[in-house]
Amino acid sequence: MGRFNDEESFIFQWNDSVEAEDCLRLNVWTPGPDQTAKRPVMVWLHGGAFSAGSGHDLPAFGGENLSRRGDVVVVTLNHRLNLLGYLDLSAHGDKYAASGNVGMLDIVAALKWVRDNIENFGGDPGRVMIFGQSGGGAKVSTLMGMPAAKGLFHSAAVMSGSFGMVNTTANSHRLTDLFLKELGLDAASVEQLHTLPYDTMQRAGDAVMQRENAPFDGYVDIRKIRNNLSFAPVVDGKVLPAWPFKESAPETSADVPMIIGTTQNEFVTGINNPEAMSMTESALRERVERAYPGRTEAIIAAFRETAPQAKPFELWSRIATAPIRAAAIRQAKVKADLKQAPAYLYEFTWQTPILEGRPMAFHCADIPFAFFNTDRCDTMSGGGADARALSATIADAFIHLARTGDPNHAGLVDWPAYMPATSPTMIFDQDVRVSLNGDEDALETLGDL
Repeated sequence: MGRFNDEESFIFQWNDSVEAEDCLRLNVWTPGPDQTAKRPVMVWLHGGAFSAGSGHDLPAFGGENLSRRGDVVVVTLNHRLNLLGYLDLSAHGDKYAASGNVGMLDIVAALKWVRDNIENFGGDPGRVMIFGQSGGGAKVSTLMGMPAAKGLFHSAAVMSGSFGMVNTTANSHRLTDLFLKELGLDAASVEQLHTLPYDTMQRAGDAVMQRENAPFDGYVDIRKIRNNLSFAPVVDGKVLPAWPFKESAPETSADVPMIIGTTQNEFVTGINNPEAMSMTESALRERVERAYPGRTEAIIAAFRETAPQAKPFELWSRIATAPIRAAAIRQAKVKADLKQAPAYLYEFTWQTPILEGRPMAFHCADIPFAFFNTDRCDTMSGGGADARALSATIADAFIHLARTGDPNHAGLVDWPAYMPATSPTMIFDQDVRVSLNGDEDALETLGDL
């Protein structure tokens, strides 16, 4: 719904799009088609949970600058989403056995296409990196637990997507049953789905989720997202044997090195809210108490210690965003527990100067930096030399992970692999640096996230 808000439309500059099942397309950027070039390949998975978006709906996804800077091949792609990609009809016959995961299997098909064809674009099918943000990061995490995707990629990056949504069979079947009922269908008439217009089915799915899911209390609370009904991949025991990274990292991709990160302010910013920075201390306490009853003073004190100069709204943003940060740390930890390929953790804290700085380090703010697109996307980054320099540092880290399996490069301070004892985090800001155990104590005050 962001494109209906003036400030969000200005920031993101969304391209027009049409929702349809005929969507299996990909885009390729390459410095040249020399089949002997053996360039690393960077495959981007777009965000929008598992329900919206496309591989080209933001100018930030344009791959030309990244391809030229890193001498790499960049691929973006589309796949089936929402009910077209994740309506689980497996209880209604063998031909629907994989129906709850066909959106993810589309991505596997795209990766197989890359394996079989990317040499024609100068790419190396033996050095494929998958990376994605938000829902795209969740797709990366899901692929890491899918046997069908094993060997199709060799490094990975999850940006603000470690809290990814995966359905249990019980949840996916419940959503399907409610969806069929909304349409006036049952097990005996399920075949009628093949004759219904997409718009009719979409309205039914939206109606079910709006009725069944708990509303958000003024901000996106990922603790509620996990429990809400949604069209998302399902743990079916075959296509997706287990929930990747929920309890442990998947052995299937134990040899895949990762970058894992978040932005500092994610969904809780001053976008569309010119009065955000006028929040009072009492309003801050009221917000924290509603979110974490009985722990308000301890939480505020702990987070204020990490940011002594923060205004009340800035502090609330960090507190409200903390579960997303905690999910990234947890993903890095279980990856490190495998003691095989490393994980590298970051936090993007660059405060954009646009709209008087109100958007802060917002959800998606790091995308143009990773794509070396800060000048092209100056409505997100503010443009200019400082943003361009930070973008070079970040983009080169992603490029080096794709090329070597290690994000370290000459323009970056040493980025240690994640270790639970010290929780090293690369801070991407005007002053790029490594933080050790920077927010562990504050996160602990929030309890079990």
